[in-house]
Amino acid sequence: MADTRDLIIGIDAGTSVMKAVAFTLQGRQVASASARNAYVTGEDGSATQSLDQTWVDCVAALKGLGARVDNLAQRVAAIAVTGQGDGTWLVGAGNRPVGDAWLWLDARAAPTVDRLAGEGADRARFEATGTGLNTCQQGAQMAHMDRFARDLLDRAEVALHCKDWLYLNLTGVRATDPSEVSFTFGNFRTRRYDDTVLSALGLSHRRALLPQVVEGTEVLHPLSPEAAAACGLLAGTPVCLGYVDMVMTALGAGVRSGGQNAACSAIGSTGVHMRAKAVEDVVLNAEGTGYVICLPIPGIVTQVQTNMGATINLDWLLQMGADLLAEYGQSVSLSDMIARIDPWVAASRPGNLVYHPYISEAGERGPFVDARARANFSGLSVRHRFPDLVRAVVEGLGLATRDCYAAMGALPPELRLSGGAARSAALRGTLSAAVGAPVRVSHREEAGAAGASMMAAVAIGAYPTMDACIADWVDPGLGQAEPPAAEEAARMDRLYTAYRQIRQGIAPSWETLSARPATTTEDERSVA
Repeated sequence: MADTRDLIIGIDAGTSVMKAVAFTLQGRQVASASARNAYVTGEDGSATQSLDQTWVDCVAALKGLGARVDNLAQRVAAIAVTGQGDGTWLVGAGNRPVGDAWLWLDARAAPTVDRLAGEGADRARFEATGTGLNTCQQGAQMAHMDRFARDLLDRAEVALHCKDWLYLNLTGVRATDPSEVSFTFGNFRTRRYDDTVLSALGLSHRRALLPQVVEGTEVLHPLSPEAAAACGLLAGTPVCLGYVDMVMTALGAGVRSGGQNAACSAIGSTGVHMRAKAVEDVVLNAEGTGYVICLPIPGIVTQVQTNMGATINLDWLLQMGADLLAEYGQSVSLSDMIARIDPWVAASRPGNLVYHPYISEAGERGPFVDARARANFSGLSVRHRFPDLVRAVVEGLGLATRDCYAAMGALPPELRLSGGAARSAALRGTLSAAVGAPVRVSHREEAGAAGASMMAAVAIGAYPTMDACIADWVDPGLGQAEPPAAEEAARMDRLYTAYRQIRQGIAPSWETLSARPATTTEDERSVA
């Protein structure tokens, strides 16, 4: 009888949504299903998620996919899983959770990050991992737990990440992947744990909590009978442990194609800027910021910088416009305002107005880290009107993108774009001019699930190499190259010089502005 296994399921466990997506072996998306995730935040900076509920949500997504695809169980050649990175998912005896996971959003480790960053050993840790220390990371969180919540680590048997927890439930195997290892506890050159990093974090005595490292393009584990029964799939179906979602999304969206390394930016609420490189081409900045995360291709990594705020800057400005219209009885939705971005930019004149897009109350994290950084316009005059402000904010996103790529070395020769904002012609043209390179839009839906599924496709032998898989799964979904306008590229060069000068000059003011105003005492009020 002919083999009917013609589909791969990609699971993408995001922070807010759990997705299960079915692809053909050649990369065509067939169907998808999702379940909402839930996490809890606290006034102490905590952000936690139930491990058990996360597995329940995964099962729900897989069952939902089964309802959309006829004979899904019999057709699945492999399952692949990726998910949100960083965070700490502790598992103890009997593979039961020690407690709720600390998510990448959790800020409780901030004092520990400050302490570790001020110690001389942190540069050696950065040189090994290629990754700046921050509260998101499992290493920082575990170092904090080791001082202030030691019982959690004492009761744990293994420290996992989100996708690792799902892999454990799917297969019964405790493992993680080279991408999580390299930027958390390891070395991006070796893709293995590094004693220097563990020592710098003060966690050498906790090494037993680190799971085995599994390369998903080479090693598969069978779906357990228990998981198969829960999900409505067949026991023994091969399961692939994908890399962290950030690089799976980059892989699916075109950070590499045609056997060549490229760059990829995802412009959403935040901005994520990634460049594929050979290990020997990685340039680590003096500030010690960014990430270096392995790709599932031998000798190739992604260098990453992320903006805390991207399209939320536009949301802020446009919402102000909508609020003002509401004062005069005109009800306009934010969606209606967003639809006006391109016409407003077209109606404005290219000028010298510079905007720094640090609108997030968390400040900025790439290519520099400063929680006190705040947004500002520079160069305003009485001639400027609302369309000029819209243009300046869009151009600010382009300049911030260039700032991130400049921190990684030479600017990329081509930029691939993903995310809903890539539909804006104004934003595409601005990014192209700011980076001085053509842009191509990736039309791949569910790029994260696709990236993980590509790993599974290689692992089961559907393709001999990842580059061969990319030729079918990625290349056809890339739009035509849109080159930068020469005049705009020259203007953005000049604006970038000002952007850097203003950013460096205004930085000392952020500390002054962040100070709490002194309160007036009763005696001072009486004197006044």
